[in-house]
Amino acid sequence: MEIGELIGAGRTADVFALGEDRVVRRYRDGEDTSEEVAVMTYLAAHGYPVPGVWPGASAGELVMQRLSGPTMREALVAGTLDGEQAGELLADLLLRLHAIPARVGADPAHRIVHLDLHPENVLLTPDGPVVIDWATAQEGPPGLDTAMAVLILAQAALTIPAAAEVARTVLPTLIRQLGGTADMLLPEARARRAANPTLADEEIAALDEAVALILAVPGAPGRRSGR
Repeated sequence: MEIGELIGAGRTADVFALGEDRVVRRYRDGEDTSEEVAVMTYLAAHGYPVPGVWPGASAGELVMQRLSGPTMREALVAGTLDGEQAGELLADLLLRLHAIPARVGADPAHRIVHLDLHPENVLLTPDGPVVIDWATAQEGPPGLDTAMAVLILAQAALTIPAAAEVARTVLPTLIRQLGGTADMLLPEARARRAANPTLADEEIAALDEAVALILAVPGAPGRRSGR
């Protein structure tokens, strides 16, 4: 099937139409997508909301189900979703993900972690929310995943004017729904973000302020009861 028009672009990949019901995600550096396909297939088998996925024609491509609906960020900007609803939904998606056993690792405390779960990576389809962009997924402690989610939002609140208001409305609810920051690996998340080559200098420079913003949320240092 012939690859069609460009319908999306991120920091590392472009997405092209492939007929009416599929898309091709193509990494600009040719990164092998086989692990991403394996992770998404495993999660789908466990009932987690991911797009249908198939190997692409080359190592740097993967074919995915074409989904309809706005991103969570678009819904927030349009006012069809408020910050509290978005924070609750993001927390639920993280907790559901971390309830699934690891696919290959032997550490019983480890789970599949997305490490880039934010409002632009959640599509609100007619059948419910679907999490996309699993390129950074690996296996590790859930506290790293939750820390990355809140840190990405806090960075956006400080460095991306178009997303700042949305990020600030979602962040407090997300932190509260996750039970506070006591179980989050914020130092490790900060180090990971600092080493991300796709981030701009101003984004890296804002990391300490982003951590402070997270810890300033009322109730942030608390611990989830019964866990």
